[in-house]
Amino acid sequence: MPETDSKKRSISRVLRSALRAMLLPLISVVFAILVGSLIIRLAGYNPVVAFQALIEGAFSPKRFGETMVRATPLLFTGLAVAYGFRAGLFNIGAEGQLFMGGLVAAYLGVALGGMSAFAHISIILVAGMAAGAAWAFIPAILKAKVGAHEVITTMMFTFIARGIVQWLVAGPLKAPGPVAQTEPVLPSAFLPRLDSILPFHVPGRASIGFVIGLAACVIMWLILKYTTLGYENRAVGFNPTAAETGGISVAGTTVKALCISGALAALAGVTEVLGLHGKLFEQFSSGFGFTGIAVALLAKNHPLGVIPAAILFGGLSAGAGKMQLEAGVSQKVIFIIQALIIFFVAAEELAKLVLGRERTEVADVAG
Repeated sequence: MPETDSKKRSISRVLRSALRAMLLPLISVVFAILVGSLIIRLAGYNPVVAFQALIEGAFSPKRFGETMVRATPLLFTGLAVAYGFRAGLFNIGAEGQLFMGGLVAAYLGVALGGMSAFAHISIILVAGMAAGAAWAFIPAILKAKVGAHEVITTMMFTFIARGIVQWLVAGPLKAPGPVAQTEPVLPSAFLPRLDSILPFHVPGRASIGFVIGLAACVIMWLILKYTTLGYENRAVGFNPTAAETGGISVAGTTVKALCISGALAALAGVTEVLGLHGKLFEQFSSGFGFTGIAVALLAKNHPLGVIPAAILFGGLSAGAGKMQLEAGVSQKVIFIIQALIIFFVAAEELAKLVLGRERTEVADVAG
């Protein structure tokens, strides 16, 4: 009986912890919507009409496909940032790794022909991940060997990646015509649309890239929870000194974590090229790598939490146009709401930090 009671208490504790983990981000979203509603009201618009239009434009059956399109790259970039965070690394260069993945997809999508769609797409996915990992490798080595901060190095590599893509799409890889873009990828490289493979109709432009993103989140959760690689990643992120004492190579884990993060971010570029645009151009990413940071923060760096967070941010983006059209509210309000979500998530962490210090001070005084 005591053993049974102990198991029940353990399960109850886990459930309470899970509920708390889900509730706190939800509260942050609610607060952001309330403050956003106040801003809309002060601007002279009806917040109820505005958010009704936003929800209809993002989550109605006819429009949810567009939300999936907007959420697909955020699944990968949010997951990339979250995985790095779990190792104590802030990969702010997911945008650059995304660009390298898109570049490889655009090149191989044209260069590799005469093979089945499955083989063509599989090769590009693997090559894109390798490109993202390679682009994160030098910042990872600099972090592991000389302590160079990954925020600086990954950000610098983002500017380099953008510059390379701008040069290539306007020069060596430019397709004929006035627009700076590459040749369209071959039909065998296109990711299938969901409405062509599912038994029910999925309106919009959503491709199988969304499903790949969902699968990646589940796989990375399993890796973090049940594998040695995941254990080392979490241990270094929690306490690198203790991890080193326990026989874990902090430098090696740092390199592996940042390269895996880069590979995941690159998949965002691959799926954008193969699943949506069919070609590469200078501005094919609207800051997905940086929005992925917000997605990871809202998800509390949990791979499964990335899924609803990415869908939420994708829905905000997809519904912004309808909100402006029907309620007259500028789409810039969406950026305000996104910023408020980040603010309230960060405020929660700040409150925890302050409360933790207060408890420590009280304990010191009491001691």
